[in-house]
Amino acid sequence: MEIFRTKSVEQSIRDTEDPEHQLRKRLTATDLTVFGIGVIIGTGIFVLTGTVAKGLAGPAVALSFVVAGIVCGLAALCYAEFASTIPVAGSAYTFAFATLGEFPAWVIGWDLLLELALAAAVVATGWSGYFASMLASVGIPLPESIAGANPVVNVPAVLIIAVLTAILVAGIKLSSRVNLVLVVTKVAVVLLVIIAGLFFIRAANYTPFIPEAVSTPRVGGLNAPLIQVLFGITPVAFGVIGIFTAAAIVFFAFIGFDIVATAAEETLEPQRDVPRGILGSLAICTFLYVAVSLVVVGMQNYSQLSTSAPLSDAFRAVGHPWLATIISVGAIAGLTTVVLVLLLGQTRVLFAMSRDGLMPRALAAVHPRFGTPARLTVVIGVVTMALAGFVDFEELAELVNIGTLFAFVVVSIGVVVLRRTRPDLPRAFRAPLVPVLPILSVLACIYLMLNLPIETWLRFLIWMAVGVVIYFGYSYWHSRTAAPVKGGR
Repeated sequence: MEIFRTKSVEQSIRDTEDPEHQLRKRLTATDLTVFGIGVIIGTGIFVLTGTVAKGLAGPAVALSFVVAGIVCGLAALCYAEFASTIPVAGSAYTFAFATLGEFPAWVIGWDLLLELALAAAVVATGWSGYFASMLASVGIPLPESIAGANPVVNVPAVLIIAVLTAILVAGIKLSSRVNLVLVVTKVAVVLLVIIAGLFFIRAANYTPFIPEAVSTPRVGGLNAPLIQVLFGITPVAFGVIGIFTAAAIVFFAFIGFDIVATAAEETLEPQRDVPRGILGSLAICTFLYVAVSLVVVGMQNYSQLSTSAPLSDAFRAVGHPWLATIISVGAIAGLTTVVLVLLLGQTRVLFAMSRDGLMPRALAAVHPRFGTPARLTVVIGVVTMALAGFVDFEELAELVNIGTLFAFVVVSIGVVVLRRTRPDLPRAFRAPLVPVLPILSVLACIYLMLNLPIETWLRFLIWMAVGVVIYFGYSYWHSRTAAPVKGGR
């Protein structure tokens, strides 16, 4: 069937040499690692630590981060093999096109567009809240109509996206330098939390390290987790099972390492540096998450932790509110880099889809001076500004989670397929224990997807249905892969 026509690895690489659609190679392994840290360390480390420690895992929240890091590591190894074999923009979309075919590639690309657009808008909205709070603390409160709980237009969110869009248009190297400064700032704040917090740890707060398990109330209606409806299983708080339940939540604090793969085409030595960037950023962030969680639950009893600002409030509780202000600055820097890298990832996925003809090819034109898909970057920036400025995402945020997990499943399956169909390909990095490792990755991701509410699944399926309509109405007829058969270019 034509819709399952694959695009060869060789053709994907040849497409990167087209002068009109050629991205400039400027990135190193360090740049990629910093990009990964920039997108991973965000609200997760500043908020989720207190939420899951207080309600699900107790002091053992550190083990939840370890479990989540291992699950992400399984998918990261698959991404690293693909990125070293097919160093082309597009990440999971490009990998799916080479293994599963055009239609599955469209589906995953459409999924990534949803994931990255919503994530960028959601994080920009969170950035606006931190920024408004910081201004208020120095006596410059912003009007509720532009930066309150329910603003008419979320002006700070719109402005930060506009600034970051301009930086992305100006070049990938400038983007990496701005990202580096902000990442250094927020990592310094995280290390300050760890080092300063060590002086306020009380051993008694670690007892019991794994609190006794308790049943949690069943959730009804569309808010019920799918796993509860299918198998009658409800989550358990605390105990060993509580650690894994918490891992299903803190897993989402790691989302973003896969975006490093979208920059493979702009990397000087992608076969070597992209795997290093993916695995290096994940390892560093896992260490920081575990260290912070151990310090916070040692400073304050887990039952008393704040669920909105656990790090800041922990220092207030021990009589050092000035550290709370520094932590807020780190949070703002952290969220800025998250928005920057999410916008970068979205432009590169849509760039790859446009270059293949599944989206209008005119969008894939590269700016002759900046070497970036400037036209496409501006379009995405404007759309994201509109979303962040006018839409309330509270109920849609979990679509980011299901979209990411779906991409992980596709990439894990694709590694096994490409090993069988193209064993001859040179692979600078090879994931170990194939096919066992990819199968474990698929099972772990599906388990986490089953823990998401039915309502999230329904919204995801509706988005996918819209994508199918667009594919058969436009993309199928304009695909360059099938151009000799259908005559579309």
